[in-house]
Amino acid sequence: MTTSSTPPQGAPDAAHWATVGESTFVLGLRFLCAVHRWFGRGPFLLFLYPVVTYYWATRGLARRASMEYLRRIQAERGALGHAPTWRDGVRHFMSFADTILDKTLALSGRYRFDTLRVHGRDLLQDLLRQGRGGMFVTAHIGCLEMCQAAANELGSLRLNVLVHTSHAEKFNRVLGRLDPDSAVRLLHVSEITPATAVMLAERVGRGEFVAIAGDRIPVGTGKTVRARFLGREAPFPVGSYVLASLLKCPLFLMGCVREGATHALHIERLAEAVDLPRRQRDERLAQHAQAYADRLEALLAEAPFEWFNFFPFWDQPGAGSATEPRLPHEHTPS
Repeated sequence: MTTSSTPPQGAPDAAHWATVGESTFVLGLRFLCAVHRWFGRGPFLLFLYPVVTYYWATRGLARRASMEYLRRIQAERGALGHAPTWRDGVRHFMSFADTILDKTLALSGRYRFDTLRVHGRDLLQDLLRQGRGGMFVTAHIGCLEMCQAAANELGSLRLNVLVHTSHAEKFNRVLGRLDPDSAVRLLHVSEITPATAVMLAERVGRGEFVAIAGDRIPVGTGKTVRARFLGREAPFPVGSYVLASLLKCPLFLMGCVREGATHALHIERLAEAVDLPRRQRDERLAQHAQAYADRLEALLAEAPFEWFNFFPFWDQPGAGSATEPRLPHEHTPS
């Protein structure tokens, strides 16, 4: 989960998602909060929509990626009810723009949590009562910052969000200013090292939760597997499944999409435990990635304009294999 699901600013078709730039800058977040606080939602959107329309008109890579996704969600799920047109592309970008405001409200603690619908609340509260931690695998859909709002409202939930951008510390400072009591901590990780695994194991052991996006390949040579998604195979990172196996904790899907005038937070159990025996490791990783892709597709079928990966998702470069971290003294079963 990251606050930077931003349309690309022009890059070759084979560009890695992390090289296409970020428009949701730290200063921008503070400015947008101020605009809404001073003038309200209407003026905020009036200010933002022309900017996003300009991006749609001038960012060919993002526009083509959007249209590919819209064609696939219609072909596989009939989610739009018609063949997508340029108007749907603009609407897709506008949905992203509208979500920026919800992000700022969630980050500042000013979103009305009582309007948020939570599907799977019992799953989470059961773990909290037991003092157990867990792993959330998220995606760049809807307003994931609502998950952070939920963490702050559920006082005993401590959430560690792994992000692949170097802006984590800056965002942490912004979170501290906007909401000093935030229960969320962003952690910048370019790769999962043994030291990272040990640190996360200590936090999960204290009953905290770890969240990591399952729909973007980490910077560098993160290990991936192929899973079928919206009619075609795509590369998916395996970091969340490897971590869940190392941390010996349950794995959940967490996503938040718009439902009418509010949002719905979805929490679904993907696995009570992730077992990766050496001889079946790749097969098991592929099974977990496919289960995630299937649930992600089902969620998007209900909210087709909430997908915010504006880059060639099915043709991402950077897929490869990498040495997987292990906790000290861990033995991999054969």
